[in-house]
Amino acid sequence: MEGLATLRQLIGPLHDFFQLYDYSSLHHHHHPLHLLQQLNNNNNNNNHRWCFLNVDDSSVDDYYSFVMAAERSGGLKLLESNKPPPSKKSRKERIRGKSSGVTNTTEFMEQEIWKDFPEDLFEAVIARLPIATFFRFRTVCRKWNSVLGSESFAQQCAQVERANPWFYTITHENVTSGAIYDPSLKKWHHPTISTLPTKMILLPVASAGGLVCFHDIGHRNDIGHRNFYVCNPLTQSFKELPARSVKVWSRIAVGMTLNKSSTGTSSYKILWVGCNGEYEVYDSISNSWNRPGNMPSCIKLPLCLNFRSQAVSIDGTLYFMRSDPEGVVSYDMVTGDWKQYIIPAPLHLTDHTLAEFGGRILLVGLLTKNAATCVCIWELQKMTLLWKEVDRMPNIWCLEFYGKHVRMICLGNKGLLMLSLRSRQMNRLVTYNVLSREWLKVPGCVVPRGRKRQWIACGTAFHPCLTALA
Repeated sequence: MEGLATLRQLIGPLHDFFQLYDYSSLHHHHHPLHLLQQLNNNNNNNNHRWCFLNVDDSSVDDYYSFVMAAERSGGLKLLESNKPPPSKKSRKERIRGKSSGVTNTTEFMEQEIWKDFPEDLFEAVIARLPIATFFRFRTVCRKWNSVLGSESFAQQCAQVERANPWFYTITHENVTSGAIYDPSLKKWHHPTISTLPTKMILLPVASAGGLVCFHDIGHRNDIGHRNFYVCNPLTQSFKELPARSVKVWSRIAVGMTLNKSSTGTSSYKILWVGCNGEYEVYDSISNSWNRPGNMPSCIKLPLCLNFRSQAVSIDGTLYFMRSDPEGVVSYDMVTGDWKQYIIPAPLHLTDHTLAEFGGRILLVGLLTKNAATCVCIWELQKMTLLWKEVDRMPNIWCLEFYGKHVRMICLGNKGLLMLSLRSRQMNRLVTYNVLSREWLKVPGCVVPRGRKRQWIACGTAFHPCLTALA
């Protein structure tokens, strides 16, 4: 009877458990021998099934034999509460077990297949690589270096559009060499342009396509004949422009346009204009300066040009910002026509400069009122000739300017703007994407093997192009 009581105590909780979860498909009237046979069959089929026992209708010996047989067959493994669960293998052991059954096979690329790879397809693939990879590409072999200078490769590059411009900048600490910022990789490059004169102070004043126009400000003795230089910062294609025919002693504003022909070749023009109305145009095709005519009398002289603002180019027309009266002066590089637009500037505006995107003229500047300062973006309304605010820097960023005397320089004005914001306690660089209206912080410009952040003095935006020739 003690054995029967033990079995009842053992199986009773299981009976209550299955009644709780309503296992109605299980039968209670099976004889223990039939249950044992069924349990053994289910165990052999790896499909375990629970059966309830009628303890009152059977003898103790039958139940003992059933339990012992089920234990030997493994049918009651769930009743073994004292047996610990199988230990989990460590990740190292699992990886070792997997790697032991895998054979390492090395696949070699057959040279016979790739030696006949089409040359034009090879150049098409290379032309779509990121611009930064071309610096390493040149050092692979002479053949790869010669590919970059071929005419067919130039045609492939002309079919690839680069989304964002790069920025060529000059720092206060090193005015004789430049630093280039790549916004796609968020990385600064410090190339050595061996073709640029090292004993001169050359400032980037304009750009068109992949070319940057530099103006020499280092010759103090001959200020009237300061020379111009054009260079491709990536390929170091360099050209010194001929001397100007007009000697100008005042500061000048410079603009540059790019002309693309149907044959795929491109030429460029450069315009400089002085405060007294003098101006000249350089044509890369004729490699000479010429003076098309005089400035019309409808434009008020002297021109109080905003030299902090670079000229913007839209469909071959250059736009310059002026004051007294506030507005914009334009020059059509094709027809040679000058125009003036009187446009009042927004109130409390400082350090403003022109920008453009998709044929629209934009204005970027610092809006300062009391102790608060914010960077704002305006768009020129063509019908009313008024500035309309379209965006401004996030307020949480502007809190850093509160109570500080902040100065701003706009580096580049072609869709992606780079702004240098400085004060005694601050040196910040940010970019603004006109299309996505996204503000991003730019990492500090640090020279190789240096720690101190450089202060940006001036700069311009240019579209990286490996085939642009000066």
